[in-house]
Amino acid sequence: MVQGLIYDSLKGEVADFLHEKGFKREKRSFKMFAFSRLLGNYNIDKTKGIIVFGDEISLIVSSPYDEFCNSLASNMLLKKNLRLGENTLEVVKFIMERDIVSENRINIKTLSPIVAYSTLLRPDGRKYTCYFEPGEKDFCRLIENNLRKKYEAFYKKEAPDGEFEIRQLHKPKMSVMSYKQTVIKGYSGRFELSGSIQMLQMAVDAGLGSKNSQGFGCIRL
Repeated sequence: MVQGLIYDSLKGEVADFLHEKGFKREKRSFKMFAFSRLLGNYNIDKTKGIIVFGDEISLIVSSPYDEFCNSLASNMLLKKNLRLGENTLEVVKFIMERDIVSENRINIKTLSPIVAYSTLLRPDGRKYTCYFEPGEKDFCRLIENNLRKKYEAFYKKEAPDGEFEIRQLHKPKMSVMSYKQTVIKGYSGRFELSGSIQMLQMAVDAGLGSKNSQGFGCIRL
């Protein structure tokens, strides 16, 4: 529902470009935006299977793509009212700001869970998805590879040299979610990132890990 709200709030040509094409590197296509979970006070009604929020909710959306940010801002302010599923929301405030990375080592917190996975083959040839958790070597490797591909897809040049590392600052929380009938595992918490400033800025702007435009890997300094 949140992903739909974002696309509905973009101008036609920007929405069409991201939805149909995106920024491509080899066979991969990146939408170059990430968003938080809905932020605000809420109660969970397990009998009805719904989340009931209070009067105000906030949503944080991040992207290195200026056209995306400008389109989202102008349309949300013009529309005033937004549709989120069966709910009508009134926009009362819209703030544009940027977290500037100025060091090779930063601390971040997740606003939506970070996802790192590989698609593997069973002995009988069937595919299955293996999700990795913070602390595993493949978790860092997959996130670094994903980040390099995003950088190269967006800037159309090779990613900066240098190692990238992600280290958990405390035990992360695992979330198991369902997105379009697919089970996804992600991890939330506070992490330390180290690497080139350009790569770290891309992580803050475009999201960390996979499935960012589906609501995963949104982070803040």
